Amino acid sequence: MSKQIFVNLPVKNLKRSKAFYEAIGAVNNPAFSDETAACMVISDAIYAMLLTHEKWRQFTSKRIVDAHAEAQVLLCLSADSREEVSSLVDRASGAGGKADPTPVQDFGFMYGRSFEDPDGHIWEVMWMDPNAVPPHA
Repeated sequence: MSKQIFVNLPVKNLKRSKAFYEAIGAVNNPAFSDETAACMVISDAIYAMLLTHEKWRQFTSKRIVDAHAEAQVLLCLSADSREEVSSLVDRASGAGGKADPTPVQDFGFMYGRSFEDPDGHIWEVMWMDPNAVPPHA
């Protein structure tokens, strides 16, 4: 069985966050969703678990940081093309997210942009042509 990742994210407004992730192409799995959590399927191996603050507190007593003011992680998704990178960032921006909270990266063989979801969680989107990667010196 291949590895899967479940990214757990605390969200202030579950309905708004679920709509945002659906707008950028994620699909809700109702078998693992209720009024306190939404399982958003990003790919066969990547899931975003959107958890209300009350639900989040069932897993840890650590303080939930304001992701608009502080960062703990940068999440990164791969894309199949430069155009797909920009398309996903544009969809995120149009759905209430913030485009490019981190610098755009363009190295020719690699291109990346980013977006913030409505709760401030940063997602990077990266395309790379492995055949064009320069050799290490």
